[in-house]
Amino acid sequence: MLNLDAIQQRILAEVADLHEVPAGAYNFRVNSQLAGRHTTANIDIISKENGSGIDIFIKPNTKNESVHIPVVVSATGIKETVYNDFFIGDNCDVVIVAGCGIDNCGSHDAEHDGIHRFYVGKNSKVKYVEKHYGSGDGEGKRILNPVTEVYMEEGSSMEMEMEQIKGVDSTDRMTIAELKDDARLVVKERLMTHGSQFAKSGYQVSLNGKNSTADVVSRSVARDTSNQTFNARITGNAPCSGHTECDSIIMDEGKILAIPSLEANNVDAMLVHEAAIGKIAGDQLIKLMTLGLTEAEAEEQIINGFLR
Repeated sequence: MLNLDAIQQRILAEVADLHEVPAGAYNFRVNSQLAGRHTTANIDIISKENGSGIDIFIKPNTKNESVHIPVVVSATGIKETVYNDFFIGDNCDVVIVAGCGIDNCGSHDAEHDGIHRFYVGKNSKVKYVEKHYGSGDGEGKRILNPVTEVYMEEGSSMEMEMEQIKGVDSTDRMTIAELKDDARLVVKERLMTHGSQFAKSGYQVSLNGKNSTADVVSRSVARDTSNQTFNARITGNAPCSGHTECDSIIMDEGKILAIPSLEANNVDAMLVHEAAIGKIAGDQLIKLMTLGLTEAEAEEQIINGFLR
């Protein structure tokens, strides 16, 4: 596939579920270089003049099309910041698959910071999938610091799936969203840290339009001595409804800080937050162990079900 080596193909499969060149538009970035690009009649991808990223233009009324923009880093010492802007016309229905995988077998840190900005047109529907993955047995760290900005016009909707399950040493994620009338945002975050990893997730959602809605939900597991922070703030500036939830499992010597917060600036803003942190219940383990699983196998079954 696109002259990628075995490691790069494996990472691509992990972050974008790709085992062959996808149908539709795509832009593959490997070790800070363009590795492949394809556009369609309705979706155009243009490199920024300064080489710092790409602009993706999706024509109005584009339906049932997809864009894949995965990033692969397989060389130690790479540090890059990439700006990708998505201009989505009115009345679209599209899927956008991003994500970054770092395989670091060297002694120097490898870092990819992706800044994605979405301008979602009126009555458009977008599903956005972003996966982060790390591997490699080198001493260098695998670092990912994504920033996502979402600007939603009237009647638009966006569903975001954010997943980071394995191998990333340090991540600092920030997501900012602004919604106009009747816009709807759903965020589903899944996160697992292990070893001495650190992960911070920040969300700032402004419900500026009448009948706008947001649902920000995070499920996470902190193992070993890893450290997590979840900080989600929903601001209601109009008659709207918002909900944020953090549900976490803590294991070993892990640490988790959950900071859900709400700000209502309109009497008809209906906002709710929830947070729960706890260990795996003993009765769950016992029940699975009576079925023949070891304690470690039972733990994995519970965690996999929790993060599903």
